[in-house]
Amino acid sequence: MNPKPVLAVSLLAAITVCLAALRADEQKPAPKEPWKPEDIIYGESAGQFRISPDGKWAVWVKSSGNKEKDTRVSNLFLASLTENREIPLTRGADNNSQPRWSPNAETIAFLSSRARPQPKPDTAPMQIWLINPRGGEPWPLTELARAPQHLEWLDNDTLIYSAEEDPALYEQEVKRKKDDSNVVDDADHAPPVRLYKIGVKDGKITRLTMNTDWIDGWSVSRNGKYAVASHQRSLHYEFDQKVPPVVFLHDLSNGTEKQIFTEGRIRPFGYDWAPDGSGFYAAAPFSTDPRFLTAFILLLYHYDVASGKVTQVPLDWENGLGSGLESSPDGFVASLAAGSRLGHARYIAEKSANGWSWHRHALEGEHARNMQGFSLSEDGKTIVYQYSTASKLPQWYRAQLDGTKIVNPVQITKLNEGLINGRAYAKTEVIRWKGSQDEEVEGILYYPTNYEPGKKYPLITAVHGGPAGADLDDWSDSWAYPVNLLTQRGAFVLRPNYHGSGNYGLKWVESICCGKYYDLETPDINMGVDYLISKGLADPDRIATLGWSNGSILSVSLITTYPARYKAASVGAGDVEWISDWGNVDFGQSFDAYYFGKSPLEDPELYIRKSPFFKMDKVQAPVLIFHGTADRNVPPAQSWSFFRALQYYGKPVKFVVFPGEPHGPRKLSHQMRKVEEEVAWFDKYFFKAEKPSNEALKEGSPIDAAFRTKNLARSDGRYGVAFTPKVKGAKPALIPELVKRGELEIGRFEVTRAQFAEFEKSYKIDSGTENHPANGVTLDQAKSYAAWLSKLTGETWRVPNDGEISGYDKHDGENTLDYWAGYTLNPDDAARLAKKLAELRGTAPLLKPVGSFTGQGKEDEELIFDLGGNVGEWVLTRDGKGKVIGGSADCPADPKANCSPAPAYIGFRVVRGASKQPPAK
Repeated sequence: MNPKPVLAVSLLAAITVCLAALRADEQKPAPKEPWKPEDIIYGESAGQFRISPDGKWAVWVKSSGNKEKDTRVSNLFLASLTENREIPLTRGADNNSQPRWSPNAETIAFLSSRARPQPKPDTAPMQIWLINPRGGEPWPLTELARAPQHLEWLDNDTLIYSAEEDPALYEQEVKRKKDDSNVVDDADHAPPVRLYKIGVKDGKITRLTMNTDWIDGWSVSRNGKYAVASHQRSLHYEFDQKVPPVVFLHDLSNGTEKQIFTEGRIRPFGYDWAPDGSGFYAAAPFSTDPRFLTAFILLLYHYDVASGKVTQVPLDWENGLGSGLESSPDGFVASLAAGSRLGHARYIAEKSANGWSWHRHALEGEHARNMQGFSLSEDGKTIVYQYSTASKLPQWYRAQLDGTKIVNPVQITKLNEGLINGRAYAKTEVIRWKGSQDEEVEGILYYPTNYEPGKKYPLITAVHGGPAGADLDDWSDSWAYPVNLLTQRGAFVLRPNYHGSGNYGLKWVESICCGKYYDLETPDINMGVDYLISKGLADPDRIATLGWSNGSILSVSLITTYPARYKAASVGAGDVEWISDWGNVDFGQSFDAYYFGKSPLEDPELYIRKSPFFKMDKVQAPVLIFHGTADRNVPPAQSWSFFRALQYYGKPVKFVVFPGEPHGPRKLSHQMRKVEEEVAWFDKYFFKAEKPSNEALKEGSPIDAAFRTKNLARSDGRYGVAFTPKVKGAKPALIPELVKRGELEIGRFEVTRAQFAEFEKSYKIDSGTENHPANGVTLDQAKSYAAWLSKLTGETWRVPNDGEISGYDKHDGENTLDYWAGYTLNPDDAARLAKKLAELRGTAPLLKPVGSFTGQGKEDEELIFDLGGNVGEWVLTRDGKGKVIGGSADCPADPKANCSPAPAYIGFRVVRGASKQPPAK
């Protein structure tokens, strides 16, 4: 029987098994890396999409973190809407924004902080630039003293923009005096904001309006004939809402203007013109409160230019508008407030003898439930939009809008590609529970990354700001709420949309007004915790909270109202004492008097009762506090008071201040600090998993590398000279190399372990360390070694005398503790690092092979090594006693340091020749 076929079959089977194993390995998902703070801080985002007039391209802005500039930078990109193609239009570390297509699509105008060649003095950093979308470098259009705030095209040759008026003499004189004083609400000298037009070809600027107030929001009709603009009439409207803005329709063809929206309390913004210029839509806040538009829903109005009639658009949607609206030839497409998501609908407009009417049709499609922003083409048939969920990073898509159906979606951005498959994303779901007044509360629940059913986990409430903000089922990890950094540590995170949150309708957002602030929302959040405990998900003994702004305010309320439940808290830019808040923020009256029902001037006792500052003795949770010194939304003094009160009561507290920062830190280094501090705080006080850290351990330093790799210096071979004694049968011995200095011969290196072991047979050497200096050597051992060498060679060898060799005081570039640390150590860092070094194995793990560092010597001299480092060396004093001199690997190089090497870091070198040191008297 021939065995070869059997062998062939066996070989084939083995190959098949191997190939199957390889395929299985290929199909295994790549291991996930843990989330890092920089993933969130430096991540990419996209926005400001504008579709070209021909519907073939979209220009947009990509933003990303720039470590060198310590801020986010933004650049323009083109995305094809007909093929898979993306083109960067600008590059670099500038800020580019507000891209606008010319009507013929030949030019894109945008705002940019790019440096203009040879700029004029006293020009604003932000200017208008132009670029050809087909290629080439952008070129500057303006050199304005005041930065343009907003721009649009009037026609192919003309742009319109808004900006503050050029400096008046008063302002010029103040600047000449170098007077940086600021007069608050100085309406007499605050430069008006006006509209201007500029020719693209000749750069000629024409002032379009001569208003003496401040234009903030405006939009120009697509035919270039009209501009509708909101004019602010009071610099303290935000504070008290007493003098409201007004709206004017500016006829750009003849310079006339007409005030519109004069009836009722309609304060519109967000204007969007119909494609034919016949009218425009405008959103406006609505509230039942007679004084303030602080908590509201958005209603929609239509203005018809021909008749001058304002019509409220019946949205057929109780919660009001969401976050976006775009006109189309047959009406408009709008997002609608829908709780934890946004609804989207197409409204078909019809005009009859009785005026305008609209009919709502919900959009349908794969992504319709989780669209967050969108832009329409001029014909209304192409849509680009952002899609994400709380568990999925955002991307932008293009699709066709076929009636009410979003069809054929295609992804057009590639944001954060390194994170998409490289990280584990927390599972999320929208949950509901009974809250205050027995009303249903909704929230987003994030699961622990490695969740296992049946187990209980820690729970952190992450409370949104506002209070009229809302947490939606979209991607919203940020420096303020780094959710996935917490879920990967094994915690649930609950983001509750408590009473007073937006996106849930008028009754809900107004429910905490007029003295009910704190009364409903604090129990709402805590009852959400109760709900998760009742479901067996959350561990009742491991509950914490965090929040920024109003999220901080409510987190403070939680730890003072339910002090035993919450085991840790991290809060930023939140109030604790309301009387001082009222006059020290930009919207004090309109916020405080609305939510509390009165001002502190009317009822100071109410403000005291509402202030958690007077309940700080109840706090049990360790509290981490953040605040920026330039915050105009919440006074920085609030956090100082909070910190001092907790400090007064002896509570665990830490306060991190961000110099020059407004309500939220803008510097990326500050955002990183916030996230790192917050995670470390929860690791220490909540997760009880604080990783040992050492402030003196520099990332990337040699000692850091040693800890990471567990690999210290090793060497091959042995240094020294093979010397064979003139004795019959004697074996060669390894003796030190010598360098001549004058009449003295000095050991080129410190005596190595291999050399010392030739003398001291019991001296143990770890493999690979033969060329390290002999260490742990006493003076008597050093002298005995020299005597042994003398007997072996018949020459005089000895331990050097003090002062006989120069260079022991030169530590730079030597193996000292500074080398291992990677920086110049002060005594405090040296002490900190010494604690860390105790974790290294071995008796002297910082030693390196002799000669590893640059030696000392003049240009024509042979070098001597390690005089200023590695091991401290024995020398003889005039009285015959010994002392240790020179640097060592366990001591800093600081000449002011009083550091003595540990016994394990003491060695020696030898010299050859008789001593000339006179004996001691």
